[in-house]
Amino acid sequence: MSVLRIGNASGFYGDRLSAWREMLDGGELDVLTGDYLAELTMLILGRDRMRDPSLGYAKTFLRQLEGTLGTALERGVKLVTNAGGLNPAGLAAAIGALADRLGLTVRIGYVEGDAVARPDALTANAYLGAFGIAACLDAGADVVVTGRVSDASLAVGPAISRFGWTRDDLDALAGATVAGHLIECGAQVTGGNYSFFTELPDGGHRPGFPIAELHPDGSAVLTKHPGTGGAVTVETVTAQLLYEVGGPAYLGPDVVTRLDTVELAQEGPDRVRVTGVRGTPPPNTLKVGVNNLGGFRNSMTFVLCGLDIPAKAALVRGQLEEAVGKEGLEFTLARTDHPDATDTEAASALLHVHLRDGDKARAGRAFSAAAVELALASYPGCTLTTLPGDATPYGVFTADAVPQDAVAHVAVLPDGTRQPIPPPAVTCLQGAPVQREALTGGPSLHPTRRAPLGELVGARSGDKGGDANLGVWARTDATWAWLRGWLTVARLAELLTETAPLAVERYELPNLRAVNFVIRGLLGQGVAASTRFDPQAKALGELLRSRIVDLPAHLTPGVPS
Repeated sequence: MSVLRIGNASGFYGDRLSAWREMLDGGELDVLTGDYLAELTMLILGRDRMRDPSLGYAKTFLRQLEGTLGTALERGVKLVTNAGGLNPAGLAAAIGALADRLGLTVRIGYVEGDAVARPDALTANAYLGAFGIAACLDAGADVVVTGRVSDASLAVGPAISRFGWTRDDLDALAGATVAGHLIECGAQVTGGNYSFFTELPDGGHRPGFPIAELHPDGSAVLTKHPGTGGAVTVETVTAQLLYEVGGPAYLGPDVVTRLDTVELAQEGPDRVRVTGVRGTPPPNTLKVGVNNLGGFRNSMTFVLCGLDIPAKAALVRGQLEEAVGKEGLEFTLARTDHPDATDTEAASALLHVHLRDGDKARAGRAFSAAAVELALASYPGCTLTTLPGDATPYGVFTADAVPQDAVAHVAVLPDGTRQPIPPPAVTCLQGAPVQREALTGGPSLHPTRRAPLGELVGARSGDKGGDANLGVWARTDATWAWLRGWLTVARLAELLTETAPLAVERYELPNLRAVNFVIRGLLGQGVAASTRFDPQAKALGELLRSRIVDLPAHLTPGVPS
């Protein structure tokens, strides 16, 4: 067959439980993948393993498999998932036990070797590539379980197996990497979390899960099963392509994918062709995600109603600092109040108070009880939205790197054979990505109108450790001609003031009519440690789109043709 149909049924640990059944029953597939791992997920699995060494994998996958494994085997659909997390061998054994209980015969392969020895860390895992997955499939595996691999590898591995690619087929590997990146987050590429969701046929109510039709040259068509919700358009694909990426050189364990070479074209209803992708040799190192326990934290929220909001917040701050000490306290005043409001909620602001400390007792009841004790002894109208509680542990994520040849990448084949996967023979040292600041032509002399930026552009944002990325795309060529000169790093700092003191990198992707910003340190020590209202920066793009700016009067909202 010249086309490999790869579907995805999970974008994170906690995604739609019924998606595996929906994808298997919805139409033809060759492979069905499931992505369960994120930086935060590895922390969760690490804590599971601390409580029970036999765990460390995504338990919900077994529940999903119970009702679908027989269907997949009957229809010849291969299953590939990173749900193995910190314990792929353990999940493989659990799948075998499930198959025995169901009276099914299943050939299971798994990939290991991503664990990196770090005695001082809760978890440390290298992002492996796709050739171990391919080796398991070549050996006849019906199900392949991995630990930490690059997300796109779940799709690249089956393509290597089907088309016989080698490490020298860099353009094909890069094309498959783009396809894998597009489907890895499930319904995000079919209209989930999409800026223009009101334009979707079903209003974004229940987007279907995606399919990548991969070709031997690495090109692909993104689509979904007929009759499922959402849509697959150039813009929904653009949005996902901009998600959690940095510069145009997208580093992976098997190939560096040039995102500035990607070309998208609408081939038909719910069909977007992805072509032109170029690849270069991979780096000589693998990314390592490291999670540590950072201490304990707790939060309490005060409602401040009516007049003198800043003074009320200052009173609470002084009282709590006196009660528990200043160290580790963080105060955030959200001015959600409106003047002359007719109801309490509309007249109120929220004061969020966080405490992080290595001492569980201080961050726990000592802090929350001190907050509650202010109920009758603080500002007028004092009330809280939270009950006193104990502190919870939080994690700190950092990224590191190890040489490719320092990791023992192993494919454990269905018959138990352990097949070492050698590192790439050809690698390339990666220099710093080249940023491109906007080339402005001076103040515009054209008439303008005041309106939200989002009338003309879409956006998608997300987290990478302590950093955030924010991709912004123009809907038309005319808007792109304006946007690329207007949306500078300085302009971003004006519109999103929290970015002003941070290091911000700016990259252009002209083929996508897009600008991507990487905002260093916005999320502090990572999602698990962040006390930011939007800890994963998922809403950052929508905040930018909501800002009222001077738009060129000749540019009008509208769906691109």
